[in-house]
Amino acid sequence: MGSWKTKYKVGDLADEQRIEMICKKCSRLVYITKATICTARGREQLYLDEIENRARCKAQGCRGRMRMAMDRQDEMSGFVGGLA
Repeated sequence: MGSWKTKYKVGDLADEQRIEMICKKCSRLVYITKATICTARGREQLYLDEIENRARCKAQGCRGRMRMAMDRQDEMSGFVGGLA
């Protein structure tokens, strides 16, 4: 059994869905979309973990591995807490 990255293909993403790519080496943050991933032919059939394994940071001199995370802006809410 795997994570969500092994279950979904690039083609399963919604057109407006953004994915966070964070460099493990320099902490550079980049947002990508389905259209960005599909610029090369045949990538629509790849699983998201395969995209993550191939991704490298494009910052000058870095070339670090990237970590993928799902961006869910519509589901975020502020922390509500306090003493009763």
